[in-house]
Amino acid sequence: MRLRVIKLGCLLALGCFLSLTWISSMSNDGAQADMQSLLGHLQMTELLGESITRDLNRLLEQLKNLSRAQNATYPTTVTNILAEGIKNASANSEPRTLNSHSMHLFLPHLGQHPDSLIPNVVLGQGRRGVSLVLGVSTVKRQKQSYLVNTLNSLVYTLTPSQCRDLLIIVFVAESDREYVDTIAETIRKNFPREVMSGMLEVVSPSRYYYPNFTSLKETFGDSKERVKWRTKQNLDYSYLMVYAQDKGTYYVQLEDDIVAKADYYIAMKNYVTQHASNQWLFLEFSQLGFIGKMFHTHDLPLITEFFLMFHRDKPIDWLLDHILWVKVCNPEKTAKDCDKQKSLLKQRHKPSLFQHVGLHSSLSGKLQHLKDKDFGKESLYHPHSNPTAEVSSSLKHYKQHTLERAYRGEDFFWGLTPIQGDYVLFHFTSPTYVKGYLFRSGNMETSGDRFYNTTVEVLPSDASVRENLSAGSSAQYKGSSDGFLIVGAFEHGVAEGEVEAAVQPVSALRLMVQSDSDVWVLLSEIFIKV
Repeated sequence: MRLRVIKLGCLLALGCFLSLTWISSMSNDGAQADMQSLLGHLQMTELLGESITRDLNRLLEQLKNLSRAQNATYPTTVTNILAEGIKNASANSEPRTLNSHSMHLFLPHLGQHPDSLIPNVVLGQGRRGVSLVLGVSTVKRQKQSYLVNTLNSLVYTLTPSQCRDLLIIVFVAESDREYVDTIAETIRKNFPREVMSGMLEVVSPSRYYYPNFTSLKETFGDSKERVKWRTKQNLDYSYLMVYAQDKGTYYVQLEDDIVAKADYYIAMKNYVTQHASNQWLFLEFSQLGFIGKMFHTHDLPLITEFFLMFHRDKPIDWLLDHILWVKVCNPEKTAKDCDKQKSLLKQRHKPSLFQHVGLHSSLSGKLQHLKDKDFGKESLYHPHSNPTAEVSSSLKHYKQHTLERAYRGEDFFWGLTPIQGDYVLFHFTSPTYVKGYLFRSGNMETSGDRFYNTTVEVLPSDASVRENLSAGSSAQYKGSSDGFLIVGAFEHGVAEGEVEAAVQPVSALRLMVQSDSDVWVLLSEIFIKV
């Protein structure tokens, strides 16, 4: 880095020297052409100086970041870490211009503003090197936003190892900075772990990115408003794909009003493995529009160049099909042969892994009733075989969603708003050795109805064990007045753990609410391991 700084300094000095030499060599009776030539040299020198200055500033900032990284004390609280995450750039890096020559070629207005292709990274830790990158484009909707539910369905069932191998980029396709910040804050509050780990990014474009849409031609019988909508959508998807092309191995395009199957991550990776020896341009995990299309990230430059070339002409799913036609179809052969050749470059997974759920389209006044028939019905609960027990709760259940049915694996339990002291009790018919437990609250349709500040407690069948483990200053467990011992608690809607041998066997297991809640509670999974 030191050599690079010296080199840049030398170039700057050389530029200044050439300019001074040129001036000193001029005669007093020089022609106007010489003056114009001098002016050109001075302008080139000025541009060179500005470029070198930018490079020097960039290097200086990198050196400062290195120094801070070596001497910094890392944040110790979630609040501090999240505060760092909401800054307007990825951690330890300055904003970088999108790497796409085709954008300047097909969007010439970008040349008027040097910063037009610098992404506004509102949330992000600069994660790279993952297997799957999911791109979710979102816009301001007049009626209803589905974004939080969409993100919840994507992260709800992921394991820790899957979370580390995944990046979800939310592209807020709006130039209204206040709205962008509102979306980022909503995501930060609803998904703190995912934001803190870098699995979730929120990005928006420069206010100079979008062209003037007033000169668009009306085609295919579409209104001017619809032509503008589909043209902007093409530009949104292209921007997101260019931004994502160096972050992982595979890129999957999604929308902000979908729901994912619980096993979508494993299903996609398995399907990619099955087709590892095939030459494909994209894999389909939904049959609707542009939802669930997977690409190799190394193919994204070619694909986005094609989209940008014809972004004013057709919807993006039509353009994707035209890429296949250009690559493999022979104009001298039949349409049937063309379809056969195109089918070799795309494969569709069944059943579909993503379903469109939004009713109100981002196009004003449009209702979107499309449903993927291959998606099937996604279960809202996870059944298990549990030990025989009498179940009861102080919470009133909603409609047929009783605790008894949930415990038998027939439904989920849905209870009205809990207050401090409410409980869910599983009393075993005989003392039972419990290896562990898993309680999952909320589901894909009702993600917010979770247990908050709720403990998991067991009742040892031996009274002397209860007293010994909870008595004195060296007590291993915090005990309650009725003999229960706290062995765990809900965290982000899930309680999972093992029950140590010291408390075995147990007569009962209980979920105890420690403070009033603002929402209902839903148990979608009850698993007591014996």
